[in-house]
Amino acid sequence: MRKILGLCLLFSAFAAESRATSITFATPSGSNTGGGPVNSQATFTTSTGQLSIMLTDLQANPTDVAELISDLQFVMSGGITTGTLSSSSGQFLTVLGDGTFTLDGTTSTGWALNQNVGGGLQLDVLGTPIGPAGLIIGPPGPGGVYTNANGSIAGNGPHNPFINQTATFVITNPAITASTTVNSAIFSYGTTEGGALVPGVPVASTVIPEPPTFVLMAGALLFFGALAQTRKSAASRSS
Repeated sequence: MRKILGLCLLFSAFAAESRATSITFATPSGSNTGGGPVNSQATFTTSTGQLSIMLTDLQANPTDVAELISDLQFVMSGGITTGTLSSSSGQFLTVLGDGTFTLDGTTSTGWALNQNVGGGLQLDVLGTPIGPAGLIIGPPGPGGVYTNANGSIAGNGPHNPFINQTATFVITNPAITASTTVNSAIFSYGTTEGGALVPGVPVASTVIPEPPTFVLMAGALLFFGALAQTRKSAASRSS
């Protein structure tokens, strides 16, 4: 029975760790960079040893490249200021001179992870070999065409291709736990480093527990498996 109790305690500890915390930041309604309106959101999800980020440009049919996301700055709780960008992905698209576009493959974003001088971390594309291409662009306009796009977007060689609406990133650091959260986030736009910054506001926060059905089922299997093993051992000793 001691063995059963020990296994159940081990399982309980595992279940307690098998959760995550998610918080979403968004640009305030009516945000504008001077180059046009912007509408973006970033969802941060922390779990044991890692931070996952989904960065999305929601501004439909943009006019100027100044409306496209070029970096994201954020500060985590617990004083965590380091990490490793273990993976990133996004679907690329190329906007042609007439506003139509071609879809390219889904691959690494080419973005980099940097430390902010003032603390926190920064995901950025402008300081990488891919920049000033690789900015995140919002959805097209009517008829699936970027009808508003000016020459900084449509047919612009240095700025194409763009990331189609959403990019995902995974940052690893042993100091990150399911209880770690993101305290602030700032979106940056356009092709000038730090030229158009819009602080985000938190709009949603969720603690994601281990699915109850799975926990109960796994716990039951663990208990009865250990009990059966104990009975088998007791029967062997008595024979």
